[in-house]
This record gives sequence, C-alpha cells and structure tokens, in this order.
Amino acid sequence: MAPLVYSLWPNFIHEGKLFNASLYPNDYNIPLYPDFMNETTVDDLFEWGEKYGRRPPMFPKLPQEFNTVLNVSGWYADSIYLLGKSPAADPPYTLCSLRVSLSPNCSTVYHGSMSGGSLTSHCDDPNNALAYRKSQPKAPEGVVSSDWSSIGTEWGLALSLNAGITDGDASNARLLTQLIPTSTSLDPGLPSIAEALAVLAGCTLLQSAKDSPFIHYWNYSTTVTTLKSPQYQAFNATLRTQDYSSGGVQRWQAVFYLVLLPVFVANVFCLVYFLIRGGLVTDFIEPQNLFSLSVNSPASEQLAGSCGAGPEGEQFRANWFIKCFNDHLYIQNGPKPATRPVSRRKRSRPLEFESEGSAIANMYSKLSNKRSSWL
Repeated sequence: MAPLVYSLWPNFIHEGKLFNASLYPNDYNIPLYPDFMNETTVDDLFEWGEKYGRRPPMFPKLPQEFNTVLNVSGWYADSIYLLGKSPAADPPYTLCSLRVSLSPNCSTVYHGSMSGGSLTSHCDDPNNALAYRKSQPKAPEGVVSSDWSSIGTEWGLALSLNAGITDGDASNARLLTQLIPTSTSLDPGLPSIAEALAVLAGCTLLQSAKDSPFIHYWNYSTTVTTLKSPQYQAFNATLRTQDYSSGGVQRWQAVFYLVLLPVFVANVFCLVYFLIRGGLVTDFIEPQNLFSLSVNSPASEQLAGSCGAGPEGEQFRANWFIKCFNDHLYIQNGPKPATRPVSRRKRSRPLEFESEGSAIANMYSKLSNKRSSWL
C-alpha cells in the first residue's frame, strides 16, 4: 500500500510533518500526469502503468477502522478508487475500483403497474432478441466512459465516502466496511462491498444517460458538437400490455355465473327495498353513538355503584329506553323487571323508543313501531 498512500512516502515521513487534510492535494508534491509513479504488485490486476496508459490512484492517508477514503486527485482518470479498513478482514485494508462502460449485450426492461414500476437490465443472454448487438452488430464492447469519473467523484463525496481523510467515522463508510469479505469465499446471505457500491452508484448511470443518444456513435456532422434543439431518434423496442376482462374467457369459467346471479338479485332487492322504505336511521349500537348518548344522559339509580368496576348481576337486566325531548336524545332506564328464573334459551329484548313531539320523531317511529319497524 505504500506506493499508493502519500503519507507513507519517504519524503513525507522525513519532513516530519503532520498530514493536513485541508491542504491536500494542492499543497503537496504529487507527481502529475503523465508520470505513472511507482509500480505496485497489483498493477496488472487494476491495469495500471505505462503499458496500460492508466495511472494508479493516490490516497492521502490510511483510513482508520470503519473509515474510507477516495482518490480525488486523479487527472485523466477513468475510474474512482475507494480504500477502506475493516478490523475483521485480513489484510485489514481493501481497495475498490469503480468505472463505467457500455455493453452491447444488454437490453432494458421496464415494468409498470398500478403499484409502481421497476427498471431492470437483461445482459449476457445469447437468446435475448432485444439486445443492442442484435440491431448494431458492429457496436464495440466494453468502451469505458472517461467522463463518469467526475460524476463518480461528486457521488462519493456526497455520500461521505471520503470522510476518512479527517477520521470522520461516516455511517455509510461503516456499513460498507462491514461488508468487506473476511475469507476467500463470499457469504451467500450477505452482499459484498463490491455489490453494495454497484447498487449505490447505479443511480449515477441513469443520470448520466439523460439526454444522451440511443446509439453508440454521433450520427450528426462532425462540426456539430451540440444540438440547439432536441432531435428525435429511433430505437428498437417491444411493448406488451396486459388487460383485464370483466367476463370469462374459458368455457369452464361460466360456473362463476351461479354465484354472480344471486348476488345481482340480492342487490336489486336491496335497491327496491330502500327506494320503498326511504329515509335514514341512526344505529345507536355503534360505539360512537352509544358513547354520546351515555355522557348526555342522567344518572341511573339501578346502576348505582357500578362506575368503578362496571355493572354486575341484576344490573345487566335493567330496561333501557331512548327518549327525545326538544331534539335532545338521552337514555333512561325503566322500572326494575320482575324476578324470574333464568331460562337456558335467552330471548332478545327489543329496544324501545319514546318521542315527545320532536322533529325527528318519524325516524324513531320506524324503529319503535313493532308493525313497521326495520328491526
């Protein structure tokens, strides 16, 4: 790691100075492009060096545990690099590289429904008839976008992935370092740090593709570098819709009409019934209506002493009446019922109503009249 970390360089150590994050990288003597700096043991893995034409990254310092630092000092770089430290890994430091390239072996699938939409990519399938290569056989593969590194740098800074330069202990960095593999085999139930970075950076691909052409080359004049007005472009796509029918499409589905017919007849009966017996009544059994009647009713002698623990014994046999006086409704209990043996077969006691000339007497008469009661 020494060739990639500026604070480990011999010149910096001999100077005996402390690293100052506010002065990095402008006030530090960092080699400029095209200097490819010193070789490392992972040059061929990351394709660094003069034979690849790519410079290795330069990190300001080694991060502390559960911290990450970014390479934000690269010139003419097509990648961004992240260095993190996890105490559970051996070795503790992990280096990740992120860069973007276009693949002609993919197609995009968008699924939209009432509950939302999803956008997925379908890649590396030889049977994929919608792959870009099917319509553009000469499309190059793996062309790296050198401009994405600028967007990727801003993305990493926005997520505090470079907070390790000041030992900031950012939450995103801690989560990522906890996903660093601790062995040579990956955990099937846990994503790796590479998968997490790919998901986090996926939004930058969509933002970078905005207002870009649908083809891999510039099909306008070489003297025209920008378009003054938007232009239409053609691209291959397949649209598939799914509709829902109100009736059956198979012969055996006609059996469901046996259920729909009684439901239809019941609905017609209810409609005719309410048209003949028009008007609305109040359901006093509903909790909100019963509570309103209770708090606006006078005290009851038959329920005396039940305010603490509720009614008991004979108090449950009290007769109750809903009365109306001057448009005010209240509950009043009737005389104490006569003592009689309790039958095993209990009969329901109808709720009785009394009204004294109120404007809403008609509504209560529908419930209190035994011959025309809705109950």
